[in-house]
Amino acid sequence: MRDAVIVEAVRTPMGKGKPNGALAHVHPVELLAHTLRSLVERSGVDPALVDDVIGGTVDQVGEQAMNTTRYAVLSAGFPETVPATTVDRQCGSSQQAVHFAAQGVMAGAYDVVVACGVESMSRVPMWSNVPEGADPFGPGVAARFPEGLVPQGISAELIAAKWSLGRERMDAFAVSSHHKAAGAWAGGLFDAEVAPLEGVTRDECVRPGSTTEILGGLKPAYHDPVFAERFPQIEWNVTAGNASPVNDGASAVLITSGETAARLGLRPLARLHSFAVTGSDPLLMLTGVIPATEKVLRRAGLALGDIDLFEVNEAFSSVVLAWQQETGADLAKVNVHGGAIALGHPLGASGTRLTTTLVHAMRERGARYGLQTMCEAGGLANAMILEAV
Repeated sequence: MRDAVIVEAVRTPMGKGKPNGALAHVHPVELLAHTLRSLVERSGVDPALVDDVIGGTVDQVGEQAMNTTRYAVLSAGFPETVPATTVDRQCGSSQQAVHFAAQGVMAGAYDVVVACGVESMSRVPMWSNVPEGADPFGPGVAARFPEGLVPQGISAELIAAKWSLGRERMDAFAVSSHHKAAGAWAGGLFDAEVAPLEGVTRDECVRPGSTTEILGGLKPAYHDPVFAERFPQIEWNVTAGNASPVNDGASAVLITSGETAARLGLRPLARLHSFAVTGSDPLLMLTGVIPATEKVLRRAGLALGDIDLFEVNEAFSSVVLAWQQETGADLAKVNVHGGAIALGHPLGASGTRLTTTLVHAMRERGARYGLQTMCEAGGLANAMILEAV
């Protein structure tokens, strides 16, 4: 079987996903098109050589409907012959795009392929694809879970309660994310991965002056008397400060076979080593990163101690801290340039954003192995391991 390597990885800065956000004026197709143009410009690859473009988008409705990835390919100026598709594995959509792209290369179906993602949460708000009164689950799910499933914020609270994660610890983790992100920006560590767009050069949600005292003044974000009665163990410690914000952004990675990279004179950033995807309890919903990490390590024939850097999506502080407690991973190796709490979480773009940050951090730090994992709505998680080449 052939190998698959990442030869370039770029992203936009992440804007606030609100009407006054720095990128709110940019159509989502144009956000993604910008990363696609930047990808081929930086790599020097002729876009006509691209066999497929696989993109992730979560709310595929309105301006993000009709196979957004295809229209981004056309807007980017790629030849009309370059195909594209859009996938949805919730927050892990573009990480799943990476899996599909790499697996296609390894199987011999592709020589050159792009995995990417976009979400404009200012223009297409979260849950826009579920009209009021609509039931996206159906009667079978209702019968299987008669007490009802819960929103992600409640899942984050249940995780905090189950793993005894107090407010102070979750806030401290969030503050650390902001400080690491601010330090990475100050040190020029994002320069290689960020493609400025229309005068926006930096991630808008990073707060260098964040402190636990400031975050300690925030009110619980998801308190609900109905859920409080149903789940008396919840202490209501999840706030806007220790959860990821809503954002606008796009990201993309260029994947080829090792042989194709050599033929085209491209320098690989990393080899895509191993993959895993798993399901987990849809009530807790966000804990799939724990079994997904164990599964991908087992498939790779590696131990946790072999991994030099981790990217674990910071949907909520409680998710990463519960994952750390279960795996025993060294937090000093986790999200070393900050995570989604600081950088932002533009849903469909986050998977390839994490990949972009991870491959550049691996190169900058001389890491051999990097592991990326993401929790996803419905009780799902993706995990993959990258290896330096």
